[in-house]
Amino acid sequence: MRSYDLSPLYRNTVGFDRLFSLLDSAGSVEAAPTYPPYNIERTGDNTYRVTVAVAGFTSDELTIEVKENTLALRGGKAAPETADTAQVLYRGIAARSFERRFQLADHVEVKGAVLENGLLHVDLVRNIPEAKKPRLIPITTGAGPQTLDARAA
Repeated sequence: MRSYDLSPLYRNTVGFDRLFSLLDSAGSVEAAPTYPPYNIERTGDNTYRVTVAVAGFTSDELTIEVKENTLALRGGKAAPETADTAQVLYRGIAARSFERRFQLADHVEVKGAVLENGLLHVDLVRNIPEAKKPRLIPITTGAGPQTLDARAA
């Protein structure tokens, strides 16, 4: 894998630290976590949904935190309460603790979360401020700038 030197960009830009750290972390050869499995969907022009398979977890055992454009989903199980006579012969349902992080773009906010049928759905919306939205500039014709006379109205 190639490694890129981003130091020239650091000394010629201001305020792009987060972008560069994302590029640095994307280039690392670290193994991506596979538990729990998840989906990311686009549900509209400015709406998204992250769905995480959390079978066996209750809403009390799950935590959702948003901090500095990072969505963190955590799950932790309490010690299993089994009877003295119960003996697990095979454990195929993973119930281990986890933490899954997602980087959010600017102006993306968490709208809500729902736990149903072992799936945690986190709904996101991108609220673009009016100042950032594209706007049309009217084109005037004529020889010079026009002035409006307030008395004529």
